Amino acid sequence: MPKITFNNRDHLFFRSVKNSVEAYFQNNRLKKTGNWKLYLKAIILIPMGITTYIWLLVGDYSWPVGILLSVFFGFTLVCIAFNVMHDACHGSYSGKKWVNEFMGLSMNVLGSNAFIWKIKHNIIHHTYTNIDGVDDDIANGPLLRQCITQKWMPIHRYQFIYMFLLYSVSTIAWMWGTDFYKYFAKKIHTTAINKIGAGQHFLFWVSKVLYVFFYAVVPVYFLGWQAWLTGFLILHVTMGLVLSVVFQLAHVVEKTSFDAVAKNNKIIASEWAVHEVRTTADFAPRNKVVSWLVGGLNFQIEHHLFPHISHVHYPALSRIIRKQCELFGLPYHYYPTLRQAIYSHVRLMKQLGRNYK
Repeated sequence: MPKITFNNRDHLFFRSVKNSVEAYFQNNRLKKTGNWKLYLKAIILIPMGITTYIWLLVGDYSWPVGILLSVFFGFTLVCIAFNVMHDACHGSYSGKKWVNEFMGLSMNVLGSNAFIWKIKHNIIHHTYTNIDGVDDDIANGPLLRQCITQKWMPIHRYQFIYMFLLYSVSTIAWMWGTDFYKYFAKKIHTTAINKIGAGQHFLFWVSKVLYVFFYAVVPVYFLGWQAWLTGFLILHVTMGLVLSVVFQLAHVVEKTSFDAVAKNNKIIASEWAVHEVRTTADFAPRNKVVSWLVGGLNFQIEHHLFPHISHVHYPALSRIIRKQCELFGLPYHYYPTLRQAIYSHVRLMKQLGRNYK
């Protein structure tokens, strides 16, 4: 991996916005981690997922209801990932480390691996957002061109159409393809994984085996392989589409900027916090339903600047950060509605599909 350096000598913007955020928590006597609003989500979503799973196995229902239940189960699992796993893996679910570690294992329950994801997301993506050549989130293979510095191919003319098909299989590819590639290669895109401890090796394999047991062996026993395969694919199509679209709306839209690095080291002219603001966008910030379901990931600017603060605080932080951006003459990218953000993503992918430099 080439060395990337940000101009953090003065970091005036981040110092100012951080002081304002610290004052908010002190004046209101609030903890930065989760509160009852976050814990209530876990109390609702986790039992909902378990109940739906059991009902799919032993319930008496028609095949149309089975399809709806599979969609609902997939959507519930995604909401658990957004609302529980994401905060926990960032260390913002609780002030107790062991609680964060335990709740972060919900990623393993969903089929992936928390250890690898933390390196991919917390370290690489949050540090080098939208930098082609390092950020694994915009390195989704040759069929998708997500920034102008990536190689163009004729098939990209149609990526704004077929990308949703790729999104729908993304979680299967993630859990049974890229997870194993990263594990055996000890590399995430261009970044090496320095060490995987014995405990993480154990968790990786035990989690994968248990996933096969609970998501394949047990359902096949109760339902038969045809009904299981149908439900399993519907489950992952739901998860893949929702996860992919939500994460794409944060960075791969028309308003955000991109950078690139090749083999040589690179110096980014701005401080890290300014880079994060320019490469990130919020969406549907006033839609409380969207905010609840996606675990505050529609407040991506707030999340990227303060990933160790729980998402339940992001609506309040957004007002502070927006004022700071105005003070420093920085853009505060946001789309008022979910629909506008999706349209922007589609337009950008269509634009990147044209043959131009």
